[in-house]
Amino acid sequence: MWKDYSKSYIQNNPASSLSVIIAAFISALLLSLLCSLFYNFWMYEIDRLKREEGGWHSRVTGELDEEDLLKIQQYASVEKAVFDQETDDGITIDIYYADKKRVFRDTPQIVDLLGDKVKTVTYHYSLLAMYLIRDSSDRSPRAVFPILLAIMAMACVSLIMMIHNAFAVSMNARIHQFGIFSSVGATPGQIRICLLQEAAMLCSVPVLLGSLLGILLSAGGIGMTNLLAENVPGRALAVWSYHPFLFVITLFITVVTIWISAWIPARKIGRLTPLEAMKNIRELSLKKKKRSRLLSLLFGVEGELAGNALKAQKRCLRTANLALVISFSAFFLMQCFFTLTRISQRMTYYARYQDAWDIMVTLKDTQVGDFRKVDELQALLNVRSVVAYQKASAKRLLTADEISDELKRSEGFAAFLGEAVSEPLEGWLAPVPILVMDDEGFLEYCSQIGAPGRIDGAVVLNRVNDSTAPNFRIRNYIPYVKEEPKVTQLQSALGERINGERVEIPVLFYTQTVPVLREAYDEQDHLVLVHILPASLWEDMKGRIGGVEEDTYIRILGREDVSLLELCKLEEDVLKVIGGEYETESTNRIQDKITNDQMINGMMLILGGFCVLLAIIGIGNVFSNTLGFVYQRNREFARYQSIGLAPGGIKKMFAIEALVIAGRPALIALCLTAVATWVMVKAAYLESIVFLREMPVVPVFTFFLFVFLFVALAYYLGGRKVLGSSLVEALRDDRSNE
Repeated sequence: MWKDYSKSYIQNNPASSLSVIIAAFISALLLSLLCSLFYNFWMYEIDRLKREEGGWHSRVTGELDEEDLLKIQQYASVEKAVFDQETDDGITIDIYYADKKRVFRDTPQIVDLLGDKVKTVTYHYSLLAMYLIRDSSDRSPRAVFPILLAIMAMACVSLIMMIHNAFAVSMNARIHQFGIFSSVGATPGQIRICLLQEAAMLCSVPVLLGSLLGILLSAGGIGMTNLLAENVPGRALAVWSYHPFLFVITLFITVVTIWISAWIPARKIGRLTPLEAMKNIRELSLKKKKRSRLLSLLFGVEGELAGNALKAQKRCLRTANLALVISFSAFFLMQCFFTLTRISQRMTYYARYQDAWDIMVTLKDTQVGDFRKVDELQALLNVRSVVAYQKASAKRLLTADEISDELKRSEGFAAFLGEAVSEPLEGWLAPVPILVMDDEGFLEYCSQIGAPGRIDGAVVLNRVNDSTAPNFRIRNYIPYVKEEPKVTQLQSALGERINGERVEIPVLFYTQTVPVLREAYDEQDHLVLVHILPASLWEDMKGRIGGVEEDTYIRILGREDVSLLELCKLEEDVLKVIGGEYETESTNRIQDKITNDQMINGMMLILGGFCVLLAIIGIGNVFSNTLGFVYQRNREFARYQSIGLAPGGIKKMFAIEALVIAGRPALIALCLTAVATWVMVKAAYLESIVFLREMPVVPVFTFFLFVFLFVALAYYLGGRKVLGSSLVEALRDDRSNE
C-alpha cells in the first residue's frame, strides 16, 4: 500500500499534507522550547540553592574531629566530606554523596558509626527535592518541580489535541478511498500501518527542524531574561545549557505525541466497515440545527451560515477555543494586575517618598555614634539634607489611664487595644520602635516640629489611625497617649515581665509629624509608640535596653527635581567620602524605580511569552483545521454556490468565522478579567477612575489583533483553496481520487 498508494498520494496532494507538516513542526518547536526552558530553569534553581545554601546533601553537627571526618570520607557512597562551621552544638561536617538517592539511607548509618558524638543531623531538603529525592519526614510542599512537570504534561496534552485534529482532517477526507481498499481485501491493520507510515514520512523533517529551532529560541529567551534582569540586586547571571540527553527526551516526547495524534484517527478509520466507509461523504453536519440569532442579526444570511458552520466544527475547534480563552484571560489579567501594581507602588511608595529620600546608604556593623562624617556629606554638591540613624526596639508599660481621651472615645478603641484594656491596672507592655538619629539630624527634626532644641530627651510620635474602615489609604490620626507625663520609661524588648528593669527618659515633645525618613512604623502596626532619640543620649542607655540593630543608615535628600545622572554622581561622591572604612550598600531612589520597572517588564515578558505559546497552540489548531477546508467543506461551499451565493458571500462567511473564533474567547476573557480586576481594585482601595485612566488598552488590543490576524490568515489560506476548487467535482459523491 505504501508503494502503490501512500507515496503517490503524498506527492499529488501537497495541500493535504501541509496541515500535518505545520502541526508537527509547531508541536516539535513548542515541546523543544518548553523542555529546554524547563531544563535551564531547573539548572538555575540548583545553582542558586548551591550558591545561597551550599551544595551539601546532609550535615552532622557535634563534638567531631579529624578522625571522624576521615571515617565519613572513607564511607563507600560519600563523594566528599568537609568541615563547615562551628556552632553552639559543636563542629558541622557537610557530606556530599556520589549517589544522591542514598542520602536518607546512608546518613543514619554514618551517625551510628560516629556514635554519641553527633547531636544534630540536617538534610538539604530543598536541593534534594530538585533531584526528585524526597523523604517522609519533609513536610514542606516543594511544589516547584511538580508544577513544572504539570505544565509540561498540560502542554503535551494540548499539542496532542491540536495535532490530532490535523491528522483527523487529513485522514477523514480519505475514508471513502479506504472503504474501497477494505472492500478489495485490505485489513484494518494494514490501513492503520499505512496511515502511521504516512505520518512518519510527513513529520520526520518538521520534527527535527522544530526541535532545533526550539533549542535556539530557548537560548535567546535565556539571553533576553539576563538582559532584562541585569540590574536586579542579588540575581546571578543565568547561563544557558543543554544536555544531549535532553534532545533525545524531546524527540521521544514529540514522536510519542505525534504517534498518539495519528493513531487515534487511524484506529477509528480502521474500525469502520467497508459499507460505512464508502457511504462517508466527508462533510461536516449538525446533529441538531439551531439558529445563530446574534450573527444573523448582525451579518444577515452569511452570519447564520457561519454560525451553523462553527457549531458543526465545535469538536474540531475545541482545543483552539480553550487555548485562546486561557491565553487571552492570562494575558489580560496579567496586564491589569501589573498596571494595578505600578499604580499602587507609585502612590504608596515612589510618589510618597520622593521628598523623603534620594539615596540610602547602609553601613554594615556600625553604630550611629561612631559615624562622624555627616558634615562632610552635607557639604557635597546637590545635597539638601543628610541624616544618619539606627534602629532599635524596646517596650513601654502603658495603663488604661494613660490612653488619650480621643482614642477612648473612638469607635475603634476596642479594635486597637483588643483585650489589653481589660488587664489589671499595672497595664501592658506596648512595643516601642526607637529611631536613634545623629545629634545634628535630631536638632533639625526638633526645629521642624517646634520642639525644644535639646539632646537630653526624646520625641514621642504620639498618633494612631482612628479609622474602623479597612481602607489603609485614608488616615485620620489622633493622639495615642496623654501628653501629661514628661518622662517615658522603657525596658528591654526581650522581656515579657511588666515589672522588668526600666530606663527613665525625659520627653521633650509629643508630635504627630514623622521624621523625613523611609520608615513608617505606625502604619504597619497601629499600637506602636515610636520614640526618636539623639545618638548622644542613646549611648548612655543602650546597654540597659539592648534591642539595637547592627547597621546604621544614612538618608540623603538631594535638591528638588534632581536628575538620574546627578543622583548617580552624588551617590559616587557619597561613597568616596565614606571611603573604605565601612562595608556599605547604597540605594538610588530613581535607579531603584527603574530597576523595579525592569523587573516588572521582565516578568511581564516571561508571562506574556507563555500566553503567546498558548495562543500559538490555539492558532495552530485553527490552521490545521482551515488547511483541510478543501476536503472537509468543499461540498458545503459548492452547494452554497449552486444556489446563488456569490464568492463575496463566502468570503464574508470566512471573515465572520475568523472574527468569532478570535473574538469569542477574547470576549469571555474580558468578562472574567473585568470581574477579577474589579475585585483587585476594591481590595487595593483605589478609585475606579484611577485605574481606567491607565487601563492597558493598547497591549490588550495588540494581543487580540495578533491573534485575529493569524486566524484571519488561516481562513484566507483555507478559503483560497475552496474558492479555487471545481464546483462539479465537489458535488460528486463518489470519487476514486482526491
